[in-house]
Parts: sequence; C-alpha cells; structure tokens
Amino acid sequence: MLEWSEIKTVLLDMDGTILDLHYDNHFWLEHLPKRYAEQKQISFEQAQTELTAHYEQVSGTIAWYCLDYWAEQTQLPITELKREVQHLIQLRDDAHDFLTSLRNTGREVILVTNAHPQSLSLKIERTSLDRYFDKLYSTHDFGATKEQQVLWQRLQAKQPFDCESTLFVDDNLEILRSAKTFGIKHLLAVANPDSKKNSRKISQFPAIDDFSVLLDQVNANPVS
Repeated sequence: MLEWSEIKTVLLDMDGTILDLHYDNHFWLEHLPKRYAEQKQISFEQAQTELTAHYEQVSGTIAWYCLDYWAEQTQLPITELKREVQHLIQLRDDAHDFLTSLRNTGREVILVTNAHPQSLSLKIERTSLDRYFDKLYSTHDFGATKEQQVLWQRLQAKQPFDCESTLFVDDNLEILRSAKTFGIKHLLAVANPDSKKNSRKISQFPAIDDFSVLLDQVNANPVS
C-alpha cells in the first residue's frame, strides 16, 4: 500500500489521526451547544442549529480552528469549557506502537495540526504526545491552514522536507487533496477518526482503520 523503502519523513495530523476525534466531535457538537444554550437561554437544538451554521461558514479557515475566534463569537471561555470534558482526550489505541516504530526506524516524525496552540497544549498535557515527535507545529503559527497551499510552502521553508520521500497522514480528505496538490508523494487517510463512529469507505487515497497493519512494513524498512 505504501512504499516504506522511500519514506524518510512522516507528517502527521493530530485530531482523528493520532488522537481520537471523539473528544472534538463531542465538544463542538454537544458540549459547546449545551453551554451556549444555557448562556443565551435558548433550546439545545436551537443552539446546535446556530453554531453548526456558523461552523459551516468558516470551515477550513483559520477562524474555524481558532479558540480565540469562538470565544469572541460566543462570549464563552472556550479553553475553560474544553477542559470540562478533557477526560475524553486520548490517543488512538493503535497510535503508540505506530509512532514508536516510526521513531525506532530512524524516520523524522513531525506533527502538523490545524488545532489552536492552546488546544495543542491541552492535548500534550493530557497525553504527552510530544514524546513521539521531532517537531510539533500548529498551523496558526503560519497564518494558514492545511487546506491552503501557502501553508505547505511556509511549512517547507521552516521545516525542510523532500516531497518524494515524505508521507502525510490525515483523516480530512480535503486536506489530503491539498497535500497532493503541493506534491507530497505518499499519502494515507485514516478511515475511522472517531472511535464512536463507523469507518468510512475511502477510495481516493490509501486508507487504514488500524495503524497496526503497517507495522511489519515500517519495521522491515528502516531509514539507512
């Protein structure tokens, strides 16, 4: 499925790829609407409708991923609210062995997330995921999202990588298409980002729902 003999650098998304997306889905679709409804004294359903419409307006932009933006828009302490359900933050069950194998075989392992720096910090605090990576980047530091070509240009200038020997892994198909347009040769989709939902059928990219199926090939092809 992947030419591991060619792959020296692995760029990884965070939410839905290394971490279970259930936390984020629960926060944005359940917990925040609940708190928003309480504040505005409207029904939970009306709060969901209002917020979902707003999400769709800014989807894929820095604003969508920005906790400061949502704090301003909702007049709620978003970072504090995220902590109220932080017990749901967890690594995917298959992430530890996969990430460990990448490091043990000499590959450069880089986290590239659209998550706001405060969200990234909270998730590091809860999971110590930083121990698996050589570098961790929030796209907020570049002023663009992974959906945009300028992000890849700025990331490559900051953290040089060879597109021909780089694998990028994400659960977002739009972002994978963006990476493909930029020229990253090796691409992998995560079909089951949320542990509480069924796997999706993905035909556009190689896809997995369990990183363990990759371990033998990873370990058989260390970087010389």
